[in-house]
Amino acid sequence: MTFSEYPYVRPNIDEIKDQLTKLVDAFKDATTPFSQILIVKQFHDIYDEVDSMSQLCYIRHSLNTSDDFYKAEQEYLDEVGPQIQEFVVNFKQVLLQSKFRKDLEKEFGTLLFKQAELENKVFKPDIIPLLQQENKLNTEYSRLISSAKIEFEGNIYNLSQMRKFTTDLNRDTRKRASLATSKWFESHEAEFDKLYDDMVKIRHEIALKLGYKNFIQLAYDRFQRVDYDAKDVKGYRDQVYQEIVPFVASLVERKKARLGLDELKHYDLGLTFLSGNPTPKGDKVFQVEKARKMYEEMSPETHKFFEFMVQNELMDLDSKPNKDGGGYCTFIPKFDSPFIFANFNGTSGDVDVLTHEAGHAFQVYMSKDLLPEYRWPTMEAAEIHSMSMEFLAWPWIHYFFEEDTPKYKFDHLSGAIEFLPYGVLVDEFQHQVFENPNRTPEERKALWRELEKKYLPFKDYSEDPFLDKGTYWFRQSHIFTAPFYYIDYTLAQVLAFQFWNLSQENYEEAFNKYLELCKLGGSYSFVGLVQKAKLDNPFQSGTIKRTMEPIKAYLNSIDDKKL
Repeated sequence: MTFSEYPYVRPNIDEIKDQLTKLVDAFKDATTPFSQILIVKQFHDIYDEVDSMSQLCYIRHSLNTSDDFYKAEQEYLDEVGPQIQEFVVNFKQVLLQSKFRKDLEKEFGTLLFKQAELENKVFKPDIIPLLQQENKLNTEYSRLISSAKIEFEGNIYNLSQMRKFTTDLNRDTRKRASLATSKWFESHEAEFDKLYDDMVKIRHEIALKLGYKNFIQLAYDRFQRVDYDAKDVKGYRDQVYQEIVPFVASLVERKKARLGLDELKHYDLGLTFLSGNPTPKGDKVFQVEKARKMYEEMSPETHKFFEFMVQNELMDLDSKPNKDGGGYCTFIPKFDSPFIFANFNGTSGDVDVLTHEAGHAFQVYMSKDLLPEYRWPTMEAAEIHSMSMEFLAWPWIHYFFEEDTPKYKFDHLSGAIEFLPYGVLVDEFQHQVFENPNRTPEERKALWRELEKKYLPFKDYSEDPFLDKGTYWFRQSHIFTAPFYYIDYTLAQVLAFQFWNLSQENYEEAFNKYLELCKLGGSYSFVGLVQKAKLDNPFQSGTIKRTMEPIKAYLNSIDDKKL
């Protein structure tokens, strides 16, 4: 079957509750380890069925947020999801109390039990109404973002489609596009303010009800961060501030010189070369065909994977009206199917997102036969696969960019470095927001602008008063719908740089190391996977400096004014 033929059936909450209750009773009554192992496998079958329907609904709703059927189904799942979670947690509780725990750990691994302990910690039945509210607010934010209709040069565009104008060679076009986008956010400022204020207060209330001081540690526990904490992350942010921010400032100065500008405004940052940014030399069909050729040549494993994606129509890549913004990869267990969602807009970002999400999809495809809890690693580890795949595509990147390949490589690598200060800015903003959840919306905006000046001192909003008061973060969906997730991208980026370094020396060794990492899925924690792959831990002092040395040398060796 192709994706459009995958049948969706609304999960019956009463049947699920009944099935899971019976499993709990059977597990308690089991007299042998083998019996309990079989019951755990039955639990996984039920879990996969529910997850499959939830993913199908989520994908189809995000493909068309105005589709009334899937809109109603998403609202239903937002409502019943926390109720199902209660029964999942009940099962995990008896799993933790098993008299055959040592036998089960031998069968399933100890990480499953560490994860269960955290799941137990972050849930109590009396927070279900608050979780339902949190789900509804997340969906509301996605609908608001996807509803954007921006009039520009005689046409109507959504937010994804506007990005191509912000990289236009004509400076006036860039400025007007940026201001038009900003104007849309300003017209909905009160809605964004209220949404986020409600989210912060609800998450803080959930944390207090669960016995936490505030939402910060709860967020870490939700993401199952078992081997590092907020103190480790602060030390990591400090490394970025000390090692990366000054180098990014030098890259921005090089950009200003390349563009021949006396002053670099915020709307100039999207343009990299006076000769124009690198662009893929064809549309979606062209890019998918080039990706097929690339993955066929990369390895037998990537060839088999990508053909499966194409033949089963498991990618939706074009930007369309009422389609949710951004890009993601998810997995539908019942059909062993990853799914890639993107919004192509004619920029080099199309290739970035295709290779990035293909990295996620390839990883879960390679670990699809593991336990449901181990198919995906934790979020920060999952991003290693996606960001590293972007770099592992370099030997074939000329298929997409042709004569623009040298420009793409410089832009891609320097852009990845430039991302790090922004990523840690997002993280520090969230830490400060939830340390003091009673800040007013205006105080939060002032905080964002203050942190922008710390990490991105070159951002000049002097011609846009709305952004200058600290509202850029309205467009960062992770802050709203996945709090504390964003640091994961930066951690993974540092590890992806290590794959880039190795691939420049020995591509075969780099790819084989990557392949083995994909096969491990989430069977180890983040630091455990880093150790298994023999990569340098980004939390250790000196890792970023050491990782950056060959990358700085590469970029400094290029005469970018000739690109």
